[in-house]
Amino acid sequence: MLVAKLRSSNVDPAAGALSELQRIIGLIRSQWSETKILVRGDSAYAREDIMKWCEDQPRVDYVLAMATNSQLQRRASDVITKAQDDYAKRLEPVSALMEQMFSPEEEVSEVEQLVPPAIWYRSLCYKTQDSWSRDRRVVTKVTYGSQGVKSRHVVTSLPASKIPPAKLYTEKYCPRGEMENRIKEQQLELFAERTSTQTFASNQLRLWLSSMAYVLMQAFRQHCLAKTSLAKATVGTIRLSLLKLGARITVSLRRILIAIGFATSRREIATACPYQDILATAYRRIQLLPAPG
Repeated sequence: MLVAKLRSSNVDPAAGALSELQRIIGLIRSQWSETKILVRGDSAYAREDIMKWCEDQPRVDYVLAMATNSQLQRRASDVITKAQDDYAKRLEPVSALMEQMFSPEEEVSEVEQLVPPAIWYRSLCYKTQDSWSRDRRVVTKVTYGSQGVKSRHVVTSLPASKIPPAKLYTEKYCPRGEMENRIKEQQLELFAERTSTQTFASNQLRLWLSSMAYVLMQAFRQHCLAKTSLAKATVGTIRLSLLKLGARITVSLRRILIAIGFATSRREIATACPYQDILATAYRRIQLLPAPG
């Protein structure tokens, strides 16, 4: 996690993004001056100031989603035609087979859903009329199938000589979806979206507390759960499996005793715990971590 900043809903989606990007990359550069950095983002961040700043930095590239428009659609028309023809060729033998197996009266329109969609890519040089200062590379992905045609566009500083369109889209841009999963982990499983207090400052504090919890859970996953079945588990799974354990409650006349198992050996954990081996391993590894400070 690099930043957790609460923003009001009535501002530009990209407001403040450039300053945060400059701060974060500056911190990275202070430790790893030669590391190559790739900035990924959705279409809200395909802005001139962000792209130009990345282009002016050494070893910093970007691949950003881009909203479609009539100009991009026209320039992708030939690829759309190729995708349609490709899908029609795949569909023809399947349709012929289905016609032989079923009578004409039977409904066989579902056959189109059995054929995988045709996917084509193309790369073009593009510049907006006013907002962009230079020509930039735009990669278009065209998908044609039973649901019709769908087009997606990304703008990038990576040249075609280094990476072809299909590889750029699938290997450089699509991994952004996995980063979105990490954001959802914090929002849904560590309750980052619980910003329901009356003041902006208190809601920002809630977000920071959730963020600190995520950093701790990530460190716990990395250092204590490596090479276990929970090494790649979400923070929600870790909470349910290791932190929200059953407890034994003993009620007497003078006190209520709650016994919770998180101990150094398997014998001290309830035998019904399905993750007692992992819990004991994680505990031992915590003891071996160097003390902070």
